[in-house]
Amino acid sequence: QVQIVESGGGLVEVGGSLRLSCSASGTTRDLDAIGWYRQAPGKQRELVAGFTREGSTDYADSVKNRFTISRDASKNTAYLQMDNLNPEDTAVYYCRAELLVSFHRGTYYPEGRYLEYWGQGTLVNVSS
Repeated sequence: QVQIVESGGGLVEVGGSLRLSCSASGTTRDLDAIGWYRQAPGKQRELVAGFTREGSTDYADSVKNRFTISRDASKNTAYLQMDNLNPEDTAVYYCRAELLVSFHRGTYYPEGRYLEYWGQGTLVNVSS
């Protein structure tokens, strides 16, 4: 079972920076996709930045040129460098990962099945 743990959230002033970390354990295989989502109070969860299954990066328009996602060579640890933060970035940030498996709960998937895993979230609070 894959476990996801996030860290690095906190309180920061407008214009400041934070670096979030996401670490996945419980598997010896490289994750197929990993990314960051966020959910602000009263809003739906949205993609912030992520590595796709094909290995490319994807960013929300609102964070382009301010946030940077990176990952270790092991591919099971990802980081989100957040610069020039503003109050609209205040949210709980979640790490999500995907792993392609052939077997799951006793069922064989000849073409594989992607399982998704979520962390518990880390709060980022940008004060104005």
